[in-house]
Amino acid sequence: MKNVDMQMHVRGTSQFVDDLAAPAGCLHAALVTSRVARGRIRSLDLAEVLAAPGVVAVYTHRDVPGLNEVGHVLRDQPLLAVDQVEYIGQPLALVVAESHQAAWQAAALGRADIEELPAVLDPREALAQGMIHGQKRILVSGDPDAAFQTCRHVVQGRLASGPQEHFYFETQRALAVPTEHDTIKVHASTQSPGAFHRHLAEVLGLPMHKVELDIRRLGGAFGGKESTAVWVVAPALAAFLLKRPVKLVLPRNHDIATSGKRHPYEYDYRIGLDEEGQILAYEVDLYQHAGACADISLAVLGRSFLHASGAYRIPNIRVRAVSCRTNIPPNNAFRGFGVPQGTFAIEAAVTHAAEVLGVPAAQLKRKNLAGDGDVLPFGMVLENTNSGRCWETLDARVDLAARHAAVAEYNRTHTDSKRGLAVVPVCFGISFAQTALNQAGALVNIFVDGSVEVSTGAVEMGQGVNTKIQLVAARTLGIAPDRVRVHTTNTSRVPNASPTSASTGADLNGMATKYACEDLLTRLRRFAGQHLGHDDPEQITIREGVVHLAGKPTELRWEKLVAAAQWARVDLSSHAFYATPNLHLDPKTERGRPFAYYSCGTSLTEVWLDCVRGTYRLESVEVVHDVGRSLSEVIDRGQVAGGVMQGIGWSTVEQLRYAPDGRVLTGANAYKIPDLKSLAPHFAVTLLENSQNPNAVCNSKAVGEPPLIHGLGAWFAILDALRSVRRDKDLPSLPLTPEKVFMYLHG
Repeated sequence: MKNVDMQMHVRGTSQFVDDLAAPAGCLHAALVTSRVARGRIRSLDLAEVLAAPGVVAVYTHRDVPGLNEVGHVLRDQPLLAVDQVEYIGQPLALVVAESHQAAWQAAALGRADIEELPAVLDPREALAQGMIHGQKRILVSGDPDAAFQTCRHVVQGRLASGPQEHFYFETQRALAVPTEHDTIKVHASTQSPGAFHRHLAEVLGLPMHKVELDIRRLGGAFGGKESTAVWVVAPALAAFLLKRPVKLVLPRNHDIATSGKRHPYEYDYRIGLDEEGQILAYEVDLYQHAGACADISLAVLGRSFLHASGAYRIPNIRVRAVSCRTNIPPNNAFRGFGVPQGTFAIEAAVTHAAEVLGVPAAQLKRKNLAGDGDVLPFGMVLENTNSGRCWETLDARVDLAARHAAVAEYNRTHTDSKRGLAVVPVCFGISFAQTALNQAGALVNIFVDGSVEVSTGAVEMGQGVNTKIQLVAARTLGIAPDRVRVHTTNTSRVPNASPTSASTGADLNGMATKYACEDLLTRLRRFAGQHLGHDDPEQITIREGVVHLAGKPTELRWEKLVAAAQWARVDLSSHAFYATPNLHLDPKTERGRPFAYYSCGTSLTEVWLDCVRGTYRLESVEVVHDVGRSLSEVIDRGQVAGGVMQGIGWSTVEQLRYAPDGRVLTGANAYKIPDLKSLAPHFAVTLLENSQNPNAVCNSKAVGEPPLIHGLGAWFAILDALRSVRRDKDLPSLPLTPEKVFMYLHG
């Protein structure tokens, strides 16, 4: 089944926040922001702002009725700055005007007298100055020091990965509408209904039952709408104070300049192997470029930390990870949530080691590939991974040895162009690493005409979670999917919802939906048995909208059954709750079982390189990925392809530049994202067959984030082509843009 919103998307009839009819008297908000990366505020002159045409009000931190704080994990991010600024773009004041244009034009007139302090823009420098978020994390498994002494080969290096702009279609925005009894309803583009609901109530000084947050769908998010609540809370503050509807919509370049990105990382790595190429020891330092506020950086770092071994069996390992506080806008979640950064380091280390050993990197990777029964550095035993099956399925499709030989022969016979290939295995843990977030509720109502409505905490943002929940409900109840509607995500129907992220949207909310539908089905089967004069409800089933008795269809159809049940006073509404079982992680020992299961896959990426110009093109991408028993094969294939392309973009062309003073220099016109021309002529996605997963809804496996890791294959394939030209340079940083490639070849 295809995404239920697809036809509306194609026709342009899907409703987003800005498509909602503006209520009468609706005002527009904008933010006065800091032009200094770090400093103490001496004074704030807003006279010109107040006098600007159309301005209705201007607010500072003094006007906040509740808590002037929107920090997601730590209480370190004021809604409106008080006495200091930590990054360019930090909100200083809130402007409310009669129109969007008037608000933003007035906001530009704000003047702040700020005593500038030296800005710190390098993560290693920040660490040296003690500027970090939280505490450094250290994970040791085995005895890496002793193991390195026994290694035949020891390889070390330094590496860096860059930021990535989310570039969602719909920029940050919200519409706040005051309602009776000092309550307020907010329509927002956010992935975190529960957390943002709390932020709204805290800032407004209201109990949470007086705040309603409603989310229909997002025009993309990729993690960029999970944690930073400024742009949702600000218009709500104005609406609450003025008792009028207020909307805030960020212009695209303002969104890019002030919102967080994928976290850049820097790495120091060392890897040791025996004579046969078995990895004996690995150590890595992860320096996360977090930005001025903690936001969600510590959680992202935790995922990098727990995935430092990648897809490999490493008996002795040491991982050190630190979140460095720098004077740029706070970085936040991005598809993959730190796993791509952690995986990049180990993939680079293994590739570097393969060069030293003089063997193909794929050979070394296969030899050390982790599988069922292997123990991860934090003590979790792998099971039901299918990692080996994914690799062998890919090999059977493409013949890795033959492809490697063909590339080697091409490179031997060509000077002005080269080819490169890379095989990337994926081993991605599924669940929130913060155990408490692994919970979800669902409310399912059956109406007297037989139609069904489902409410969950999941947020639809193009990934198809509503379709999957619709399918789960329909399959469980035994009716057609078009009889089921998934309602908006609303904090008054399903409270305290975890964010839709970590690839858990369908897992958690789908399972809660299944439980609620099973509860309703139990009631209906019991009633149907009584209705049919049969005492054993176990003999009653519903298939394709028809009640079956002992496996045979009866004349009792779904609609008639529901109507009769309502008349007999059977409850046709059910709320259910699901909490992922057997999850735990001890923060003191860094040991436990933080993930319910692992999503695995293997991919081959091949590129062609023009050695004269430094340009390249993708020739082929072959992906084999395990999605368990797919809830929707069409959606899962789309998620795999989209994730791979987003990973390719991060690896190759997506580059943000910052000025020496901390300003984001890259705007919409200068930011390159993958397009149709970036797609390899041969792009094949194979979903692993005959896979079961008892740890998720209907034996499925999460698919949103893991495939992005395959996109790293583009970086490693280009590197493979470059190393066939020269190996006298250190590994380049990510992304490998054509400019970097040219300088690597000729600089």
